[in-house]
Amino acid sequence: MNEEKLHAMRHTAAHVLAAAVQRLYPDAKFGVGPVVENGFFYDILFPTPISEETLPAIEAEMRKVIAEGHEMVREEMSITDAIQFFGDRSQQFKVELLTDLKEKGTTKINAEEAQDIDATRPDVATIYKTGSFVDLCRGPHVANVKEIGAFSLSKLAGAYWRGKEENPQLQRIYGLCFETKQELDAYLVMMEEAKKRDHRKLGAELELFTYSALVGSGLPMFTPKGTAMRESLTAFVSALMKPHKYSRVWIPHLAKADLYKTSGHWDKFMDDIFHVSSKKTDDQFVLKPMNCPHHTQIYASKMRSYRDLPLRFAEATTVYRDENTGQLAGLTRVRSITQDDAHVFARPDQVKEEVLKIYDIITKFYAAFGMPLRIRLSVDDPEHPEKYLGGVEVWTKAVGQLKDLLTELGKDFELGIGEAAFYGPKIDFIATDAIGRDWQLATVQLDFNLPERFALEFHDADGEIKRPVMIHRAILGSVERFLGVLIEHYAGSFPFWLAPVQIRLASVSESFIPFTQELADKLEDAGLRVEVDSSNEKVGKKIRDAAGMKIPWTIVVGQKEVDGGDIQVKVFGQEAGIVIPASEIIEKALVESKFPM
Repeated sequence: MNEEKLHAMRHTAAHVLAAAVQRLYPDAKFGVGPVVENGFFYDILFPTPISEETLPAIEAEMRKVIAEGHEMVREEMSITDAIQFFGDRSQQFKVELLTDLKEKGTTKINAEEAQDIDATRPDVATIYKTGSFVDLCRGPHVANVKEIGAFSLSKLAGAYWRGKEENPQLQRIYGLCFETKQELDAYLVMMEEAKKRDHRKLGAELELFTYSALVGSGLPMFTPKGTAMRESLTAFVSALMKPHKYSRVWIPHLAKADLYKTSGHWDKFMDDIFHVSSKKTDDQFVLKPMNCPHHTQIYASKMRSYRDLPLRFAEATTVYRDENTGQLAGLTRVRSITQDDAHVFARPDQVKEEVLKIYDIITKFYAAFGMPLRIRLSVDDPEHPEKYLGGVEVWTKAVGQLKDLLTELGKDFELGIGEAAFYGPKIDFIATDAIGRDWQLATVQLDFNLPERFALEFHDADGEIKRPVMIHRAILGSVERFLGVLIEHYAGSFPFWLAPVQIRLASVSESFIPFTQELADKLEDAGLRVEVDSSNEKVGKKIRDAAGMKIPWTIVVGQKEVDGGDIQVKVFGQEAGIVIPASEIIEKALVESKFPM
């Protein structure tokens, strides 16, 4: 189905949800009701909080509204009249949005709120009528509520108004919406499987990461096991980069706000940046929300020659985003984001070769996880040039280069209008996990604008001073998010090379503990990740415990192993074990632990 039509269905379904709630709870106060992936939600303040048991009744009322066949009637009014209109109906959240737009402009309107308010027309408010229900919204919608496809209400959550803890807490009702019942049913089956694989549940069970109220929401902490996985992933990326001669750099976690004002990020992401105060300087500092401006300053530390290019700066470092509390979700949406980041500074004639090298890294990386990729060319929205840096000529050139490259590679790609970064177009790689969900993870971005804003230069072969092109690239993207995806992709049963604990040794009795520990030391000295179970539990219980932790290899250590006999290895997920001569156990384990290159 056309994505625009599906978006309109989902947006209309949010209105129908609100209309149903208003009938059942006339005193309810409505926040925002945007479209989200696979459906919609609406934030609502109920006179008395509802429970998930209430959702079937609300869904039934929604079906009554749809059966009545209401047209979606669009009207416009001035901002002043709209404030009066919603004020008369005691809808204070709508009044607040409109007042902010009237008094402070679009800078106070976030992406979700922008679905209700047309920020390009700050003097006009658009409303839609669904029967007797009237809502503030910019659209689009289907013409009649009967055109909504198959839907269901899925869950209830809490959400602070506008994502700020000092604001009232609303209840967020989530809904799913698809064109057909078959598509909805298939998605529900997939979601049941996803529940079993939930990385938050598995992450706790496998002791990979934890949260603390004292540390703060959206700030995960990784245990030794989780850290081992993080390090394996970033080391794998480094191994894939090695043939392409990337240089490691390091940058601080703080920067003056001036850095981001120069880059353009300040105006674009001001409300998403953590501000840092100091009693010893008047300079304004922030926690870095991205790394590219820092990297431009390493480039700018000396004059470059055309012979120096390309320069490839890479690092795995953490950036910080002030995400709304209601949007945080396990590892997939956090406030501390470790990026496997790299920036290539190249001559224009080197862009094609450099993008191909990045393409090579990305395809090899995702092949290792059995995750198919599809490609999206994300470009600017010509109807909203104010969202982007640079002029039409620069964007036409950059988009054309990426399009030509994909065509030359013979790769099919979809076009994502409006999905570009604010400084340039990009090739986004969408990976499909084991249960069919799509994740946009890897990206290659072409940037002519930041070199211009930071006045980056090089001496060319003709003696002229010219601007380099900047290529932004991420392979796994956010380490936290990718780890969350992987936990669910593998359902916690990781391949040997990635597993947080690769081998568990279980002693048969206390008398075998010294030899068990000696064997563990040898395995660890070889670079393997090993645990010893020297508890007083019976062997069967130890084996079940190891299986519960999804450890790839479990070795029971008894007299035969002490005497140097063959080692029986129980392999997780397999009925039959494998037998390895004692003299070869380290060698065989090291083969299994190699990166899948």
